[in-house]
Amino acid sequence: MAQFSVNTNRFDPYKNFKFRVKWDGRYVAGISKVGALKRSTEVVMHREGGDPSMERKSPGRTKYEPINLERGITHDTEFETWANKVWNFGSGLGMETSLKDFRKDIIIEMYNEAGQLVIAYKVYRCWVSDFQAQPDLDANANAIAIQSIKLENEGWERDYGVTEPTEPTFTEP
Repeated sequence: MAQFSVNTNRFDPYKNFKFRVKWDGRYVAGISKVGALKRSTEVVMHREGGDPSMERKSPGRTKYEPINLERGITHDTEFETWANKVWNFGSGLGMETSLKDFRKDIIIEMYNEAGQLVIAYKVYRCWVSDFQAQPDLDANANAIAIQSIKLENEGWERDYGVTEPTEPTFTEP
C-alpha cells in the first residue's frame, strides 16, 4: 500500500518543523515547539477460576498526556492571559479562577514543505497547569528567552476533513 494516496511519487514522511496552533479562532504567534500528542490505556488483567494459569488482558481507562507549548518571549500575552484564567494572583478572594472560560479547545496543524496543510488535530477541554513566564536568565548565554505552558486535556482526535493536498510541481522555463 502506498503511504501517500494523492502524491504517489512521494516517499518521505512529513517533517516536524512546519506547524501552527490555533485557539479562540485565531493562530497564536511565535510557537516554536509543540509537545507530542500521546494517550495510553491501562491494561486490566483478569482470569476466570477454571482458566489455565494465564491471564487475559482487556482495555481499561485511557488518559491523555499533557501537551507542552513553547515560544520566544515577546509582547504577545496569549500564554499569560490563558494561564491567569486558572490562577490570577492578587485578583481578590473568589476571583482567582475564571471557571467560565479557563478551558479551551485548540487545533494543531501540520504543513508540508510547500506550506500546504496536511494534518490537523483537535484537542479538547485544554487548560494551563504549568506556566513558565521566563527562563533562567544568564548574562553569559547566547540563547532565546523561552516561555512555556503545559496544557492538560481531555482527549484529541484527528480532523479527517483535512486531506492530502496535491503537492505542487515546478518546471523549468
